[in-house]
Amino acid sequence: MPTSNRELIRKAAIETGTLNSGLLNPEQSKKFIQQTFDATNLGNLVRHEMRTAKTGEIDKIGIARRIMRKKTENKDDGYRANVKTSQIEYSTTAVRLPWEITEETLRENIEGQNFEQVVTDLMTTQAGVDLEDLYLNGNEDAEGTIAFDATKAYVKGDIVIYEGMLYEFFVSHAAGAWTGLDVQEIGEAGDEDFLKLNDGWIKQLKNRAHVKDASSESSMSLDLYYNTLKLLPNKYNNGKLRWLMSPKRAQGWELFLLNKVVNAGGAVPESVYNAPARIPTIECPSMDDSTIILTDPKNLIVVNTYTVRIRKTTEGKEAIMMDKRFYVTHLDYDPIIEEPDAAAIITGLK
Repeated sequence: MPTSNRELIRKAAIETGTLNSGLLNPEQSKKFIQQTFDATNLGNLVRHEMRTAKTGEIDKIGIARRIMRKKTENKDDGYRANVKTSQIEYSTTAVRLPWEITEETLRENIEGQNFEQVVTDLMTTQAGVDLEDLYLNGNEDAEGTIAFDATKAYVKGDIVIYEGMLYEFFVSHAAGAWTGLDVQEIGEAGDEDFLKLNDGWIKQLKNRAHVKDASSESSMSLDLYYNTLKLLPNKYNNGKLRWLMSPKRAQGWELFLLNKVVNAGGAVPESVYNAPARIPTIECPSMDDSTIILTDPKNLIVVNTYTVRIRKTTEGKEAIMMDKRFYVTHLDYDPIIEEPDAAAIITGLK
């Protein structure tokens, strides 16, 4: 369950009264980053890597299967099992979260001087929610998005603005009128400035993992889950897999099963509601309703560096003239995937 605001305040990693230059030491950086992960269901389940360099590599270590051999007394046949090593490249993107508080608000608020700490912790919580959104939905192709043009043809993955909303085509669209049947809503107009920061896990999975296109499916079905599971090699079906989906999609699956019970009679095992194909479900509010991910959450990696800064100033012309305190959090991140072959993604769900 997500950590409550009250719990976050009690275990705050950073005291605002200590903020000067703003550069946190390594231990404070770890605590701050952990606090952002605590804000969401998925955050504590994925793999976290802290690095000093903004770009670099993370080692992957693997062992082959069936490496045992027969023992012969007093004899070495020269056989040695090998360790397989490779690297995953990362390159972090710098982001910031600025806010301000008026001195009048600090004076008049019932929390008194604690109000500054309360707001700082709430901002940290929201940073965690926003970062998970970026980890999942970031899409560098969102940069430069323009309004839908009926005279143009679009390919799968193109992003457009239509009637104040942001959409991504999940199939090609020939020049012609807007239908709304070949797109998925990914946000509001203006969200492109947020989404363009870095490519998230969903885009990476669509390009590199096993993809199950469900755009032709008329409804959810148990077969859809099992057919998606079949896409993964058996070695990854080891009890660590999880379905990641939006709460609405999880509730839609429950409704589908309940309707089956009502209309066809019989009963559905309780486990099927929350664990289709005996794989537990994790609800991720940042995910769109048309997508489901199947993977071990530890296969999803977030790389951060130790250069976290939380800066505050009560000086300068603006602070004096406007009677305000100014704050900004600086950090960087990169969402990467350890093994794309160990993941599948369902797209185009209705």
